[in-house]
Amino acid sequence: MRQRDALSFTLLACFLLVIAPLLAASYDGPLYDHAAYTECKKEPEEALYKGGILRGQQLVSVHGSIVDSASWVKIQGAESSLIRASLKTQDAMYNCIGTVIAKRGCWSFLKGGFVLTSPSDFSILYLQNWDNGNVNIAITSASLQPFTEQQWRTNQQYIINTQRKRAVTIHVSDGQGQRLQGAAISIEQISKDFPFGSAIAKTILGNLPYQNWFVKRFNAAVFENELKWYATEPEQGKVNYTIADQMLEFVRANQIIARGHNIFWEDPKYTPPWVRDLTGSELQSAVNSRIQSLMSNYKEEFIHWDVSNEMLHFDFYEQRLGSNATLSFYEIAHKSDPLATLVMNEFNVVETCSDVNSTVDTFISRLRELKRGGASMDGVGLEGHFTIPNPPLMRAIIDKLATLGLPIWLTEVDISNTLDKVSQSIYLEEVLREGFSHPSVNGIMLWTALHPNGCYRMCLTDNNFRNLPAGDVVDKLLKEWQTGEVKGETDEHGSYSFYGFLGEYKISVHYANRTAVSTLSLFQGDETRHYNIQL
Repeated sequence: MRQRDALSFTLLACFLLVIAPLLAASYDGPLYDHAAYTECKKEPEEALYKGGILRGQQLVSVHGSIVDSASWVKIQGAESSLIRASLKTQDAMYNCIGTVIAKRGCWSFLKGGFVLTSPSDFSILYLQNWDNGNVNIAITSASLQPFTEQQWRTNQQYIINTQRKRAVTIHVSDGQGQRLQGAAISIEQISKDFPFGSAIAKTILGNLPYQNWFVKRFNAAVFENELKWYATEPEQGKVNYTIADQMLEFVRANQIIARGHNIFWEDPKYTPPWVRDLTGSELQSAVNSRIQSLMSNYKEEFIHWDVSNEMLHFDFYEQRLGSNATLSFYEIAHKSDPLATLVMNEFNVVETCSDVNSTVDTFISRLRELKRGGASMDGVGLEGHFTIPNPPLMRAIIDKLATLGLPIWLTEVDISNTLDKVSQSIYLEEVLREGFSHPSVNGIMLWTALHPNGCYRMCLTDNNFRNLPAGDVVDKLLKEWQTGEVKGETDEHGSYSFYGFLGEYKISVHYANRTAVSTLSLFQGDETRHYNIQL
């Protein structure tokens, strides 16, 4: 206890003297450190950033309002305990800036962060047991690294430049291999590699303006409700996929990929009433029929399936069919459609760390438990229903999830309608930039299906497809994350180079009276992509 108290005092002293000027002028900070650990270690790793402003327990004069925090935690008095980090400043209380499930006898890694909204003459960092039980907490290798908004944006752009783009050199020659200097080159990106899309509803069927608006922007879709059990089988035995089939035809016709959402929803409120009345073998039979019918009808059509939606918050099926019910769902789904990515989809994982049901370590623990049981668990689905996002916490949580080595998607992104539309757009941009700039995020889906009476929580347009502020943000980012028209001429080596976002390109080359048009696939890679065109 004496050692822990001394370290707590050191942290407190650092905050008292340093956090107040964190909102001052910018400085040249380090690259963000994506390192994260999910195993409990006998010995802790070194502190990130060499401690940052806690370096050597000496104060370092730095400035910044966005703070990445980390520490290694060990407990006594319990086998394991959920530990929460919180922050109190002069004007605000940040109830959760990071969590970890700490264990006795080994060190666990807590990573989080916070955004200071105003200067403070004092700030206190707390680490405490979630349920306020009698647990002794030891910490070591603590770090606090502030970033200015510009430095944070610079770090995002660095990842975009290295992970979402690639250098290309085009070589132009004639039929004898002679390089051609001065050949005119025109480059157009015709499709994007990164899936960025939105939910759609049956309201898109027969609605040409909606369809044109959607296709112009997005390369991915998810059906808002039309594949859910209550939609496809509202009465037992009366299965009807007509609406979903028509929506899938729209998707196919426009070469859009689609996520399958969902096979089961663990929330009893969204379980068909007739299913809620079943028990035992009757319920098991209905469940088996649901999986087999859905998966056989749509085999190889959807890139993902959310198998047991929101299982960390609800457990309708396991309460009635036993603790292995979810595991069996994954097993049957994988056998039915082995090429589909089976996803564990959940809310309040990246949106906050204040939900005890869905902390990052709780998510990881449940996923690993299913994999140990033999489940083919292939992906992480983070819904992303935000109110006010905490970007450094969001990034830290994705860092920890990335240790699983699975594709991570933001699957249902929106901002609460308790905020005005301008605030929604500001926070939406923060979330989208954070997702696109994280190297482990493989796709982003918005939850913005349009209905005559609006959207679930956030719309991009009005009913006449005039942009709302959130729609302006989406259009701005779509343009920013696409290679604009590129024109130039080959140099004395017969070459022309450019940096482009990953995806498909149409390349036109004109020299004298000769023209060649070619298609280039630009996929991820560390080396420059070399491409030869012959005239």
